[in-house]
Amino acid sequence: MLSVNAGGQIPQSHEIEFRVRYKETDAQGRVHHSNYANYFEMGRTELVRGSGWSYRDIEAAGVMLVVVDLKCEFIKGAQYDDLLRMKTTVLKAKGVRIVNQYEIFLADELIVRGETTVAAVDPSGKVVRLPKFLQTK
Repeated sequence: MLSVNAGGQIPQSHEIEFRVRYKETDAQGRVHHSNYANYFEMGRTELVRGSGWSYRDIEAAGVMLVVVDLKCEFIKGAQYDDLLRMKTTVLKAKGVRIVNQYEIFLADELIVRGETTVAAVDPSGKVVRLPKFLQTK
């Protein structure tokens, strides 16, 4: 059980802005598809941080969150130096799993939609229940 008293309940959604770095682009000058998994992780991390918790706090308490499913729908490409806005939303967080949705916008245009499912495990890989503060009500 978590003994860390770092923060409150995880918010339902959180938004961040970031710029596309040159190293994230491919030969066509677009963001390479593999980078979206990293963007989604950034969104999950900042969602947790928005409540005063951190992944470090969660892991120090013996709970690891591992990705067990990832989906990504590419609508339009982004390029180097584009300023992107990503909204991360908790769709479900019960039992041992959290399902998050990601929407990435260029200006006000939706360019990528994705979803991940993470499962809670202990350091040995055994599935464990989510801590209360990670669960949706």
